[in-house]
Amino acid sequence: MKAVYYERQGEARDVLVLGEIPVSEPGPGEVRVRVYVSGLNPTDIKARTGFSSSMAFPRIIPHQDGAGVIDAVGEQVSAERIGERVWIYEAQYGGANGTAAEYVVVPSLQAVPLPENVPFDIGATLGIPALTAHRCLFADGELSGRRVLVHGGAGVVGTATILLAKWAGAWVATTVAGEMQAEVASANGADLIIDRFEENVADVILDATDGAGVERIVDVNVKSNLDTDLRCLAQGGVVSAYAVDGAGDELSLPMLKAMMQGVVLRFVYIYHVSDEAKKTAITDINQCLAAGVYKPRIGLNLGLDHIAEAHEALESGKVLGKVLISNG
Repeated sequence: MKAVYYERQGEARDVLVLGEIPVSEPGPGEVRVRVYVSGLNPTDIKARTGFSSSMAFPRIIPHQDGAGVIDAVGEQVSAERIGERVWIYEAQYGGANGTAAEYVVVPSLQAVPLPENVPFDIGATLGIPALTAHRCLFADGELSGRRVLVHGGAGVVGTATILLAKWAGAWVATTVAGEMQAEVASANGADLIIDRFEENVADVILDATDGAGVERIVDVNVKSNLDTDLRCLAQGGVVSAYAVDGAGDELSLPMLKAMMQGVVLRFVYIYHVSDEAKKTAITDINQCLAAGVYKPRIGLNLGLDHIAEAHEALESGKVLGKVLISNG
C-alpha cells in the first residue's frame, strides 16, 4: 500500500517519505480501514518535530484522524462491520501506524460508524478536535440554556466547540481576529462574535449577559486569557483549557479571587480521557452529525503525495479550517 512515513524527526520536507509498505492484517478486536481521507492535527506536527516526544518507533506513519470503509476485521469483531463507513480517532496514538496511508488497522472502538449523510471529508475532521471540544463542553453537565465563551472560534477545535454547543442548545460567544475569522465564526453559528484586537472581550461579554457572565469558557490559550476569563466567568463557572503555547506551561492564578468566584479549571488532554467519556462523546457527535448541523470549514485538502505541503501549511498558521489529505 502507499503510505507516508518518517524514520527521524525534523522538518516536513526533510523527513516525510511516500513509499510502498505491506498492508497489515487486523488482530483480535481490531478492524482494517481503507482510508479515503486523513485529518491532520497540531499533535501530528509536534510528534514529527520532536516537540512533545522522541521517536517511540523506528518508523512512524503519522496522523490520528481519518475516515473510510472497513475492509477486514479480526477475531472478536463481527464480520457485519465489513463495508461499514467509519470515522477514526487516535489511530497512531501508542503505535506506529496512523492514517496517512491507504489502509490503517485500529481497535474496533476507534472506528466509529459514520452516518450515511456525512461525506468522508467531514468524517476526517472529527477525531481529536470533536472529542476535545465535547470534553471541554460537557464534562461539567448539560449545556441547554447555558452561556458559553469560545476563544478562537475560527480554529479547528473552536469550530467544533461552537457547532456542538449550538447543537446542544447553548448561547455561544466567541473571540476572533479579523473579518475572515469572523465570517467563519458566523457560519459556525456563534451568537456573539468579538474581535479580540478591536474590543474588550470581558466588557462585551458582561454587557451581553447583563453582568451575569458565562457558565463555560473553552480556551485555546488560558495563560494569556486568564484575567479575561475570570472577568467573564459566572459564579461557579468552568474554564476548560486544551492547548499549551510555545511560551511555557506554567500558570499563575489569583487563588483568593478564584475561590470566591467558585472557579473550576479543567485541563483537557484528549488522549488521556477515559474510554467511557469518549463513548459518550461519540454518541453526541454522531447525533449532531445525523442532524446535519456539523459542517466545519475545510481549509485545505491535498493528495497523499503533497503531504509535506499540508504539514507546512498547518505549521504556518495561515490556513483557516481543517487540513486534510485525500487518499482515494
